[in-house]
Amino acid sequence: MVANEETPLDLFLKIGLDERTARNTIANNKVTLNLTAVIHEAAVTDGCSRTIGNLLYTVATKFPANALVHRPTLLQYIVSSKIKTPAQLEAAFSFFTSTGSENFQLNDFEEACGVGVDVSAEDVERTVNEIFEENKNTILEHRYRTNVGDLFGHVRKRQPWADPKIVKQLIDAKLYELLGARTAADDEKPSKKKKEKPVKVEDKTVALETSPAQPAEEELNPFLIFPQPEENFKVHTEIFFSDRPVLRPCNSKEMLERHLKATGGRVFTRFPPEPNGYLHIGHAKAMFVSFGLAKERGGCCYLRYDDTNPEAEKKEYIDHIEEIVQWMGWEPFKITYTSDYFQDLYDLAVELIRRGQAYVDHQTPEEIKEYREKKMNSPWRDRPIEESLKLFDEMRRGMIEEGTATLRMKQDMQSDNFNMYDLIAYRIKFTPHPHAGDKWCVYPSYDYAHCIVDSLENITHSLCTLEFETRRASYYWLLHVLGLYHPYVWEYSRLNVTNTVMSKRKLNRLVTEKWVDGWDDPRLMTLAGLRRRGVTSTSINTFIRGIGITRSDCSIIRLDRLEYYIREELNKTAPRTMVVLHPLKVVITNLEDGSITDLDAKKWPDAQEDDASAFHKVPFSKIVYIEQSDFRMKDSKDYYGLAPGKSVLLRYAFPIKCTEVILSDDKETVVEVRAEYDSSKKTKPKGVLHWVAEASPGLNPLTVEVRLFDKLFLSENPAELDDWLGDLNPQSKVVVPSAYAVPSLKNAAVGDRFQFERLGRH
Repeated sequence: MVANEETPLDLFLKIGLDERTARNTIANNKVTLNLTAVIHEAAVTDGCSRTIGNLLYTVATKFPANALVHRPTLLQYIVSSKIKTPAQLEAAFSFFTSTGSENFQLNDFEEACGVGVDVSAEDVERTVNEIFEENKNTILEHRYRTNVGDLFGHVRKRQPWADPKIVKQLIDAKLYELLGARTAADDEKPSKKKKEKPVKVEDKTVALETSPAQPAEEELNPFLIFPQPEENFKVHTEIFFSDRPVLRPCNSKEMLERHLKATGGRVFTRFPPEPNGYLHIGHAKAMFVSFGLAKERGGCCYLRYDDTNPEAEKKEYIDHIEEIVQWMGWEPFKITYTSDYFQDLYDLAVELIRRGQAYVDHQTPEEIKEYREKKMNSPWRDRPIEESLKLFDEMRRGMIEEGTATLRMKQDMQSDNFNMYDLIAYRIKFTPHPHAGDKWCVYPSYDYAHCIVDSLENITHSLCTLEFETRRASYYWLLHVLGLYHPYVWEYSRLNVTNTVMSKRKLNRLVTEKWVDGWDDPRLMTLAGLRRRGVTSTSINTFIRGIGITRSDCSIIRLDRLEYYIREELNKTAPRTMVVLHPLKVVITNLEDGSITDLDAKKWPDAQEDDASAFHKVPFSKIVYIEQSDFRMKDSKDYYGLAPGKSVLLRYAFPIKCTEVILSDDKETVVEVRAEYDSSKKTKPKGVLHWVAEASPGLNPLTVEVRLFDKLFLSENPAELDDWLGDLNPQSKVVVPSAYAVPSLKNAAVGDRFQFERLGRH
């Protein structure tokens, strides 16, 4: 015989909840599921103290949804009483809200939550005395109308881990000590001032003069981490060599002064995309960092096309990038191309050879790879300078075959940093350039051109993602040997989102092999795809600000975190409407034939009744359509749809009761439901359904095609799979060819956004 499984009520009572709270919790399915899961995760199914139980209840109701992966860690700290106060728990929630699903250091978490910090009653008493002394005059003036909550706030700011019960006792005692017993005058409401608005403010207690706690500056302004341009005289990296002293590159006083004179001391940044594909959400973070810093400091940000590879670049991509940058809300100070500087770059390459810091090499790509693996110098590394100058000129004039020569920087093949293994500066390509035409047949590499153009454009902050951190050495080495100004370089973590791929190579394959419907397919995390899906640039930028400008590598943000910000924005900007995807005909038998009534439907959940613009008209007639899934032949307690003999409310309309069901010849398929409506609206059913009615007798409602998009990949991180294409979600796009919509959608234009009642956004 199997024992009965323990009920949620039993579990809730075991962790110390009083019976009333436990029963109220069971009435809420969501909290019941969450609390049950928390109890099992915490391994306290046999019970725990009431203090721990109350904390577990708070976790079940308040834990940030974007960080569920870290909930078990928090529960361990609660059960072991390392986190034992509400203040510590709130600090943990704040920590995990900002962390999301990213990894974190336990010592950072413990410090943020005050783990191991013991605040004695004496410490609290001393703090209370200090605060009363600082605010003594205000307290004496307002007596018991003083805002005790502010006093609490000041104590918590200085002693965040103090026991709130002790704080309350000491504040009450101190008030009594200072003011004596409460008098009748203390209980009187203060007299109202004639012109002061709103009047109700007069009834409120008086706040202390000192300012309430404010969010940290870094939370309000994520760009505070970056130095000012005039501070760029410091060493930002050290370059270690196998055969010479450590190089600590920095700007000389004279070089920095020339730079500041050229820029007027303003911040100059750049957003440097390569025009070889469409921009994705990772580029949105890059834009936010570079354009955002320039905007916050009153500076300038270039849109610079990194167009050094003519074989992969197209005019289509160039046009798209400029358009999408503007759509994201950013205005470039100037649009430039790396190809604008091809002559300067070539001249500096000649100078590099003259200084003995570059040479023409004839190794094949395979030989270069082999020599790098063995840390061996090229056989042509020490060829005479004049010989390299002559050969490089012949490369420029098209006299040397493609693939038979490159110009390489003479760095350090024995370095511990592979980005110092004599990187290629120039290669031969007999390919016309989309911007520079056919003037050149030698093209600079990214590693050579990027840092030089940064310097030529007087960039103050060269901001890029973390995979470029190991390239700092070659970046600063090249500027140092050429004697050019050094921008401040700083790297941040890439933005990776679950259930998608961000690699341009993979995105290009998805598009070219037609796994998706183009670069702007709504299932892609391209910005064009997100825009086509109805996502706003505002919600994307808010999402980027929310995750912060972090340096935590290998992090991946859950897709539902992005969707949270999208929903928050659409709730303010996308009006509601009603669409039925899989229609089931309902005939209202007690409504006259031909009777059509226009009803008011809300565009917004909080629409005010006196605001006509917040409503739209929907027709209500004898024949309406509901979702097939909103009707079943057998009713149950947990089902809120329509069933034989059961009533539901048609949203914005009337209650209806099913009186008859018409089945097809197979005696199973429902083809029509007949119902009666309650014109008095006295019936109060629990279920509320969306619907669409015939706008004219005998004519079907407006027929629309609806495309339902889901996650493109089944796995959270498909990029790490060998067969990543095999992980594509076969249900990522479902087309509903004949859905029914309310008539007002007939006038919708491309780009209009709506949220379908009960179905979400489209």
